[in-house]
Parts: sequence; structure tokens; C-alpha cells
Amino acid sequence: MSGLPDTVGDGGELVLRVMPLPRDVNAAGDVFGGWVMAQVDIAGAIPAMRRARGRIATVAVNSFLFKQPISVGDVVSFYAKIVKTGRTSITVDVQVFAERNPAQPVVVKVTEATLTYVCLNADGSKREVPPAE
Repeated sequence: MSGLPDTVGDGGELVLRVMPLPRDVNAAGDVFGGWVMAQVDIAGAIPAMRRARGRIATVAVNSFLFKQPISVGDVVSFYAKIVKTGRTSITVDVQVFAERNPAQPVVVKVTEATLTYVCLNADGSKREVPPAE
């Protein structure tokens, strides 16, 4: 059972939880930044796909801040929330927390990012974001 809730104070929803493996580390023993970025993109895409009710693509990484390194064995939780909807785009904030030291659990914020996704038709052309339900 994790010490992290299903939502965070700013309304972000838990969308992904994963534990990095030894193959995910760099020469210094920390998890690759690229691994973290890929997981953040997946996490941000989940609420964007739900809102778009279909296909999306990442069009921008508006901001990305690595606050602390992530280690093998950390339980990494990704919280995401939609912060803006445009005509064809959806912008999502993602906050990332690591739970470490299972004997005496500690939770730290390790990353925060904002990404923008665009809604796509089956042929890859842009389409409008559907009305909110």
C-alpha cells in the first residue's frame, strides 16, 4: 500500500505508478532523465486522451523540472490534470513523486512538467477538442 493518495492537493489525479529497474539508470546510478520524460508523457496523455475522446499527439513540452534524482526501487507516482483546453489542444500539468525507503517511507516530489497535446483524426490531421461532457 502506498503512502501517496489518489489525488494531490491541486486536483491532480493519480494516472500512473511504476518502479524503475536497473536497466533504467545512467552511469551515476540515477534513473535516466529520458526515462522520466517518457513516463511523464504517458501520464499526461491519459487525461488528454480521455478529454479528446480519441487520438492525440504530444506537440510541446512547455516546461520540465527535475527536482531530485530517482533511484531503482523508488515507487514513482504520476499525477496529472488538464490546465487548459484550446480549439485543438489540451495542456496538462504532471507532478511526479517518489516513495523511497520502504522500512521508513519518505515521499519526495521529484519532477514537475507541463505538456501540450493536439487532438487528431484517424488520418493524423488536427481536429477540434470535443465539447466537455
